[in-house]
Amino acid sequence: MNTAGQPPATTRPGLELTPFRGLRYDPDRVGSLAAVTSPPYDVVVRPDGLHHLQSADPYNIVRLILPQAETPSARNKQAAETLRRWLSEGVLAADPEPALYVYEQRDGDGMVQRGLIGALRVSEPAEGVVLPHEDVMPHVVADRAALMRATSANLEPLLLTYRGDGATAATTMIIERAAEQPPLLSTTTEDGFSHRLWAITDPADLARVQEDLARHQALIADGHHRWATYRRLRAEHSSPSAWDYGLVLLVDTVRYPLRVRAIHRLLHGLPVADALSAVDGLFRVRRLDLPLAGALEALADAACEGNAFLFAGDGAFHLVDRPDPALLARTIPAEHPAAWRTLDATVLHATLLEHVWHIPEDSPVHIAYIHDTVATVEKAERDGGTAVLMHPVREEVVRDLARQGVTMPRKSTSFGPKPASGLVLRALDL
Repeated sequence: MNTAGQPPATTRPGLELTPFRGLRYDPDRVGSLAAVTSPPYDVVVRPDGLHHLQSADPYNIVRLILPQAETPSARNKQAAETLRRWLSEGVLAADPEPALYVYEQRDGDGMVQRGLIGALRVSEPAEGVVLPHEDVMPHVVADRAALMRATSANLEPLLLTYRGDGATAATTMIIERAAEQPPLLSTTTEDGFSHRLWAITDPADLARVQEDLARHQALIADGHHRWATYRRLRAEHSSPSAWDYGLVLLVDTVRYPLRVRAIHRLLHGLPVADALSAVDGLFRVRRLDLPLAGALEALADAACEGNAFLFAGDGAFHLVDRPDPALLARTIPAEHPAAWRTLDATVLHATLLEHVWHIPEDSPVHIAYIHDTVATVEKAERDGGTAVLMHPVREEVVRDLARQGVTMPRKSTSFGPKPASGLVLRALDL
């Protein structure tokens, strides 16, 4: 059975979100639901790495999304064997009928986010249904594709946003009504977020949601590499197949606005002194004798006037701004829109990484992309590298560029809160 259900008779012009039989942990077989969850695979940045999550529970989802072995093929084989074992032991079990899942996240500050987890028909960017806004790294796509092939599963949902019709939309009303019922699961993770999940199985409700979403397009908020992986795997299989669909969380940002944060860079093997020496005379550089919070405020103020970055790693913060216009004109491709040419990420990648420091942006040996600000600074200080802290881009800029078909430099934004991995999975062979 195709876990995404039968394809419709005609292709819808917009989003096609279909129900599936979710794989979920049996709460009686694990220490706690919170202990088996994880941030998405690319956000695991604790100083103790995977050890904390692996030791939280022997069934933590990181054993599937980030298996540990000597070679890539061994890692993927291990993940596949682990998944099969957990299924045979009943640690993970499929829900009895296909559903769309209402997923809620709350934090201690009163923020509430709700969306729908489902299997979304995979489309190409040219179709204008799902809009990417960032470039991807081919080796990451290849890695994720190998893992999904081995496990025949979508192990964690990526995050998509769309601009709905507010509180009166059919999808919104069905989500809100579901959230008034007892949830399938409820847990609070160590980051303070509470998570709840409900299943929508009523055929009339499912039809209303599908009809409503078919009028909309979505922006990839988090998960460009996994979406590119879905596209690659769909191309490898004859349609119709379960690979025509991929697991997503879809959030209406009219109803539930997301937070947009920056993704920082850690430059391995480049001490702060060398990084600053190379930009001397090309940018204005000021040392800030401030704590992190104050330095980030200074960065935000500088970013209102133009391109600005914070360098860290030597025990201080250095505000780097006001690039030489002649340098930018010489190093940034002129064929892109002005909104792209003036992005901090564009200046970082096209000017600093490529022309000033000569660092390849796609080499994990030279550069790491880290979401957590404190972790980025701590890693730079511990390893002797340079942390480049970024100021976030506004969502409307991201969406406008995506609608123009213009992709931003890779890892330009971090939308959140991100869905926790481990609450619901999708097996492609059920």
